Amino acid sequence: MSVQQTDIYAIALHHRFQWEEAQNCYVILFPEGMVKLNGGAGEVLNLVDGKRTVADIVAELKAKFSDVLDLESDIVGMLELAIEKAWLRQIN
Repeated sequence: MSVQQTDIYAIALHHRFQWEEAQNCYVILFPEGMVKLNGGAGEVLNLVDGKRTVADIVAELKAKFSDVLDLESDIVGMLELAIEKAWLRQIN
């Protein structure tokens, strides 16, 4: 599956994305367990809300982390991984 700039995603049904204080990181909780996310993955998925397009997410993170090169490909790669793992569902 190829992520497009106009795509909109949300956290998959039966999954919950949240900050876990005990883990000191964002996590995805689902019936089979939990996934601890690194800082970058948490930043990306924190913006996945069922309203923002991929382009919106990229723009917001580029503004926040303007010193990071090739950020867009990292963001799209994270989204593709999350889709492959069934952590996200496509809204449009």
